[in-house]
Amino acid sequence: MTTHFQSRLQCVSSNCNDNSYRELFRRYPQNPILTIKDWPYAANTVFNPAATKYNGKTLLLVRVEDRRGFSHFTKAVSENGIDNWQIDSIPTLEPDPANYPEEIWGIEDPRITWLEELKKWSVAYTAYSTGGPLVSLALTEDFTHFERLGPIVPPDDKDAALFPRRFNGKWYLIHRPIPGHYGAIGHIWVSCSPDLKYWGDHHILLKARNGGWWDSQKIGLSAQPLETPDGWLMLYHGVRQTAAGAIYRLGLALLDLENPSRVLRRSDEWVFGPSAPYEREGDVDDVVFPCGWVLDDDGTVKMYYGGADTCVALATASLSDLLDYIKSCPEFDAEGF
Repeated sequence: MTTHFQSRLQCVSSNCNDNSYRELFRRYPQNPILTIKDWPYAANTVFNPAATKYNGKTLLLVRVEDRRGFSHFTKAVSENGIDNWQIDSIPTLEPDPANYPEEIWGIEDPRITWLEELKKWSVAYTAYSTGGPLVSLALTEDFTHFERLGPIVPPDDKDAALFPRRFNGKWYLIHRPIPGHYGAIGHIWVSCSPDLKYWGDHHILLKARNGGWWDSQKIGLSAQPLETPDGWLMLYHGVRQTAAGAIYRLGLALLDLENPSRVLRRSDEWVFGPSAPYEREGDVDDVVFPCGWVLDDDGTVKMYYGGADTCVALATASLSDLLDYIKSCPEFDAEGF
């Protein structure tokens, strides 16, 4: 009988290992693609952008941290998703603590999902309240006007995105709550709602692993789930605490196409981690943090990420390569993680 641990060793010694050491994601040679020097107004840093296609162009909703330490979002649009970004001259979506007190310390890390049923984009983001970070939701038709739905889960919670359609009449939300005690481990959860307002059916989707794993301290969703014929491709970040500090790296999981609360596969190894200078050194060292990706017509995945909480960078991959890789990894074992 093959044990769960043996299946992992087989993965490391066969296809999964071969693919993982061949770069799945390739950094754009002229990275970073956006820095604070590109911004039309004064601020501290730009990073962690959401991404989508809008009117045939690539649209980023970039997190901008001002010189007080509070964050807001600014829209940047490009024909090719690489350069010649047209950046809003003023913030696109700012905190509104007078009407939404949960945003008193800023809004952070958006994820964008197109909701075909509503003909609107959803923007799930972290609102930083006096009680801690929590997930808020806004809807938009044009990325100029936003309809805030307010907080949808209590603190502490973040790293959230919606799936683009209902399953059995319910919307699904991926998010990452963390218990409020020191040293708590953060797992990825999924919750359901009939109306985008009241959420229930909460359960763990993916656990942070124990011990020396690269994703042992906490994990959270990175980009919004990507629908493929093989299932929902999920990009997530994992954190390992070391003597020199935390390291943020990226892994992949594959979810069932009709039941996204069911995990099919999960990568053992990280598929992308900080190595370039703009990822290793910045306001927060050793961080790669995507909040969005887009799929081009030629099957290229463009992943947009924050480097060291200081700049925006781009890495690309072939969707077929990503799927070949994740399908070569062991079938998911909820008990063995």
